[in-house]
Amino acid sequence: MVSPETSSSSQHYYKTSSPMAKYAGTRTKPVICFSDVVLFLGGAFMSLILVWSFFSFSSISPNLTVKTDDSSSSTKCYQGIDTNHDPTDPVYYDDPDLSYTIDKPVKNWDEKRRRWLNLHPSFIPGAENRTVMVTGSQSSPCKNPIGDHLLLRFFKNKVDYCRIHGHDIFYSNALLHPKMNSYWAKLPAVKAAMIAHPEAEWIWWVDSDALFTDMDFSLPWIRYKDHNLVVHGWPGVIYNDRSWTALNAGVFLIRNCQWSMELIDTWTGMGPVSPEYAKWGQIQRSIFKDKLFPESDDQTALIYLLYKHREVYYPKIYLEGDFYFEGYWLEIVPGFANVTERYLEMEREDATLRRRHAEKVSEGYAAFREKRFLKGERGGKGSKRRPFVTHFTGCQPCSGDHNKMYDGDTCWNGMIKAINFADNQVMRKYGFVHSDLGKTSPLQPVPFDYPDEPW
Repeated sequence: MVSPETSSSSQHYYKTSSPMAKYAGTRTKPVICFSDVVLFLGGAFMSLILVWSFFSFSSISPNLTVKTDDSSSSTKCYQGIDTNHDPTDPVYYDDPDLSYTIDKPVKNWDEKRRRWLNLHPSFIPGAENRTVMVTGSQSSPCKNPIGDHLLLRFFKNKVDYCRIHGHDIFYSNALLHPKMNSYWAKLPAVKAAMIAHPEAEWIWWVDSDALFTDMDFSLPWIRYKDHNLVVHGWPGVIYNDRSWTALNAGVFLIRNCQWSMELIDTWTGMGPVSPEYAKWGQIQRSIFKDKLFPESDDQTALIYLLYKHREVYYPKIYLEGDFYFEGYWLEIVPGFANVTERYLEMEREDATLRRRHAEKVSEGYAAFREKRFLKGERGGKGSKRRPFVTHFTGCQPCSGDHNKMYDGDTCWNGMIKAINFADNQVMRKYGFVHSDLGKTSPLQPVPFDYPDEPW
């Protein structure tokens, strides 16, 4: 049986030592000649004027960090990051014993990452919430005739979101361990991304069949400052109902720290690499009676850790239930028309939101909408907010082997509507929208003062 390990919580790695400059000099005997004093003071004054003028009118320092005051806003692209600077001082990359693979634990990761950041100080500003999104799909072509097209559009959606909010993104379309396939394939990819991106504080896994349907929304980072894993879920459904759907592991945010490395090791111990894999499936089904299939899966494995080792994991895992960190598509898609109308009404009421603007300043307009119309509004069912992430669980867009409780066309049509709903929020900045969510192309030009000016 897996033996969970405890560890100290993640520390912050942004401390830099700034040696005090030492000043030395000798005093000279003062000279009492008045004319010399006047000449000296005049020269010094002119020198100060020249220096002041130079710094006033020359370009701003390339190392200037531009940072928002709002701690909940997403990490932006900071000036001054030096991607060419990589000192020869040894770091963990130079250790032949350190492995990216899922079957070899990484030790002392906090110290290793801290050393890398101290040797690459240009990455420190903004590092507290810097995020790399990770997603992926199978390496072979999809069996579903429209599967590859759907996956491409799902990926475009993630790229759009990351571009708007300043996140990096990595797409994995190959197994990083031959046994860790299907839903288990995410864990090797996440671990590899943690090692490949020591500059990132968070790795954000998003399933290939999940898409962002509120392109404006930024995660409430301050809420997660004392946690190392964020996942959509409900404590009561874990501890009282003991259901395998108490959380959804298709979308999660994991801190890049030693605690997370150890969690991945323990989590993986219930997967296909474990000699006890079949036994773990039986254990999970004995506790979570509504689990439908016999194999151990990543989602039930995580719920098991929370249920059986609450004191170890619950304090560091944030179960996000205040908004659609990921939301069930059947609950969301039918309401797109109403949500669209609510947002258009906000724009009719305040001309600021109708103003055309560059995509790069979109977050400022999103913050204005938030303050003006959405402050205090939760983002779940029945909310005025757009749903943040819509997850097409059970639809299987690539294989086409959808859950039998759904009609295939319902899945594919729902995906097209959701993708176009999200795409409208992006393409509006480019002057076009989908006038019909059921049709991908062509797009229609947006009138100047839309929606106050009709089509």
